[in-house]
Amino acid sequence: MTDAELKASPGELIHIPTVLGAVVLTYNLQDITKPLLFSPDVIADIFLGKITKWNDPRIKADNSDAILPASDITVVHRAEASGTSFVFSDYLSKVSADWKQKVGADKSPNWPVGQGGKGNEGVTGQIKQQPNTIGYVELAYATQNKLPAALIKNAGGNFVEPSIDAVTAAAAASAATTPDDLRVSITNANGATAYPISSYTYILVYKEQPDHVKGKALVDFLWWGIHDGESFAKDLQYAPLPAEIVKRAEVKISSITAGGKSLR
Repeated sequence: MTDAELKASPGELIHIPTVLGAVVLTYNLQDITKPLLFSPDVIADIFLGKITKWNDPRIKADNSDAILPASDITVVHRAEASGTSFVFSDYLSKVSADWKQKVGADKSPNWPVGQGGKGNEGVTGQIKQQPNTIGYVELAYATQNKLPAALIKNAGGNFVEPSIDAVTAAAAASAATTPDDLRVSITNANGATAYPISSYTYILVYKEQPDHVKGKALVDFLWWGIHDGESFAKDLQYAPLPAEIVKRAEVKISSITAGGKSLR
């Protein structure tokens, strides 16, 4: 949440990081068998509507061995406000001054081009059904639907495949600069192996709970989630929290109270 959103909240809210995920660029192109490579400026200009053909020289420059069609590019994006859109537009705002000025980072950006799909599943469905489309979804949706996931050039200049290890690398590169309240953007992270469109997911919790029994159950669940629960992350295409962030999340969970008394 932004500072303004936190200020407008009826009670003090804290952010508890849960796992880390990747937003991937996926597409539907016939006869393309190897994952495509994309540079940041190319991605931004596709979603700005400046690059409109699949065989554009700038796409071909990173994919010299791919036979790209002369077809129009159809962009697919989320139709509703979403965290996935925020992460993707936050990334584009960091790598493209033009995107930052014209669109910016938002849960519901004013998309310059394209068609909307509701939810990751809606975007996935539109891409699967329509040739020559491109869009962004969570890694899990691309994996489950056997859609390709592009390699993206990171801040270190390397094309990186979206993977759990590459997401973990992005978190590790950002750990030292993560603020006390744990609200942090790790898109376009430094590091040779960091995947550039990575993000934490959060549970938002009122620090003071109105009901002791329910508050205690919530705190116990959160504690389980950042410890034993992390073991389930990889099978679901998410990366577990780094050890340093787990320690800091423990402090946040321990600060949750009911009647002014800690629930841990």
